[in-house]
Amino acid sequence: MPLPPEEPQIHESAQGPSATAAAGRPASTPRPVPGPRSAATPRPGGPVPGPARPGPPAPRPVPGPPAPKSRPENRSGDGSPQLQLIPASADGALDAAEEALDLLLDSGRSPGEVLVLTTGDRHPWTAHELSFGESSYWAQQETAEDVFFADAASVERVTARPVVIVAVNGGDDVAARALPVARSRAGALLVVCGDPERVGTVLGAGV
Repeated sequence: MPLPPEEPQIHESAQGPSATAAAGRPASTPRPVPGPRSAATPRPGGPVPGPARPGPPAPRPVPGPPAPKSRPENRSGDGSPQLQLIPASADGALDAAEEALDLLLDSGRSPGEVLVLTTGDRHPWTAHELSFGESSYWAQQETAEDVFFADAASVERVTARPVVIVAVNGGDDVAARALPVARSRAGALLVVCGDPERVGTVLGAGV
C-alpha cells in the first residue's frame, strides 16, 4: 500500500525576521480615519451623554431694606430753592446760561419747567417772539410747553417754574431787583450765571 505524501514542514526560521517579530507582539488594530464631527458626537474620553441632571433650586430672594421714600424736589431745609452759582463775566453770562440749560435738559428736565432771565440784553428768542406781539409772547408762558426766556426787568410778570436760570449779563440795578424775585419764582433750583461778588452782595453772604 503506497504511503501518503508527506506534507512539507515549514520551519520557523523560514518565516523570516518580520514574522518572528510579529509573533512577539499582538497585531495593532487599524486607527480610525478622522472625519467631520457633529455637535451630537461626544468627544473621545468625555462623559457619556445621558438625561440632563436637574440643577440646584434658585435661591429665594432675601428681603432687603425698603427703598428710600422720594424726597420733595425742594430740598433746602428752609423751604428756599437750591442755589447754584456759575462764575461768569457779563459778556459770558448768557453763554454760561445756555450751557446750564443744555445740561438740565440732557439730565431729563422738561423744557416747560425752566425759565431763563437776562438782566442785560434780551435773549435772541425773547426779541424774536416779542416781534409778533406781547400777547402771543406771554401766552407761551401760560402754556408752559417750552423754555421761556424773559427780560429780568419784567420779572414781576413771570410765573413760578421749578428751575429759574438768571444770566447776569449787565444791568446792575436790574439784577439787584430781579435776583430776589427770581429766587422766589424758583420752585426747586435757582441757577445764577454772573460775577460771584455781585451775586453774593444781592443774595447774601451765604451764596
